[in-house]
Amino acid sequence: MSKMLGFLGSMVGSYAGWYLGAPAGMFAGIMLSIVGGGVGLYYGRKYARRYE
Repeated sequence: MSKMLGFLGSMVGSYAGWYLGAPAGMFAGIMLSIVGGGVGLYYGRKYARRYE
């Protein structure tokens, strides 16, 4: 369950980062997507650990 929630969190975080960064340019979108993916992965796995 931890891996699945980590994957979903990274997917949502990447999309949110891209959505926020793309209007500023492609490079900003890619960078914020990477950061958002990492943050989403962290919080997705943290959520899974808390409720297992």
